[in-house]
Amino acid sequence: QVQLVESGGGLVQAGGSLRLSCAASGRPFSSYAMGWFRQAPGKEHQFVAAISRSGGSTAYADSVKGRFTISRDNAKNTVYLQMNSLKPEDTAVYYCASRYSSSTSALRTGRYEYDYWGQGTQVTVSS
Repeated sequence: QVQLVESGGGLVQAGGSLRLSCAASGRPFSSYAMGWFRQAPGKEHQFVAAISRSGGSTAYADSVKGRFTISRDNAKNTVYLQMNSLKPEDTAVYYCASRYSSSTSALRTGRYEYDYWGQGTQVTVSS
């Protein structure tokens, strides 16, 4: 089992920044590819960003490319999502997710490709 706990959400004005963290425990963190998803009210989970187990490969949704940055610190068992130039449409509950990966460079962008999920953290961007 892997436990994931997100933190760092909150209320921010449009144009502002937030940094989300996701702390993992239970299994060797460096064995897991990680991802961030979000869910706005009344909408499906949306892929936001993914990072390989080594941190050498990343992927982003087009809607956040150039504004968000995913990173990980395997020594701290933590994955981050730096969100800059936030827009009201970024308002959602943000979830981190993990999946065991035998490949150091593989990325997962599909919701159903992930095995473990955190409880989510609310991000609200006011206009």
